[in-house]
Amino acid sequence: MIRELTQEDASPFAQLMRSVEQDSQYMLFEPEERSTTVEDHKRKIQLINESPNSTLLAEESDQKLAGYLLAIGGMAKRNKHCAYIVIGILKEHRGLGLGTKLFQHVEDWAKKQNIHRLELNAAVQNEAGIALYKKAGFSIEGVRKDSLLINNHYVDEYYMAKLLKTE
Repeated sequence: MIRELTQEDASPFAQLMRSVEQDSQYMLFEPEERSTTVEDHKRKIQLINESPNSTLLAEESDQKLAGYLLAIGGMAKRNKHCAYIVIGILKEHRGLGLGTKLFQHVEDWAKKQNIHRLELNAAVQNEAGIALYKKAGFSIEGVRKDSLLINNHYVDEYYMAKLLKTE
């Protein structure tokens, strides 16, 4: 089941983020680098839920959060039609279609909110992630050279986006 998170989900969401960051070499934050408290997550979830062009979706499997997709809407008049995507899925749930479902759900949400552009970054070595994003209709728009430092090596990122037809 995919649903929007509420403040009551702050603790399981914090655990989900820690687990995803522990098991993925391509998340922005390294394992244990994030120092966000449950109270911080509650406040962030509240702000996201109050924003008409942002959302935090999660897949719940066996009453446990298995993955999330965060869409952060632009804050200025000129970019309110855009939302930046961050997605994370537990290792044991990857490759099972959860990412595809999350992208379908966020696209439906985005069209209702008159979001015209979804965008994200992906390390060029993240082949599984890039395949998922392309499957969801994202295109590579450019390369951000040496934008990440992973294991003491500079890594390029693709800048990817998908344009939506709004209602």
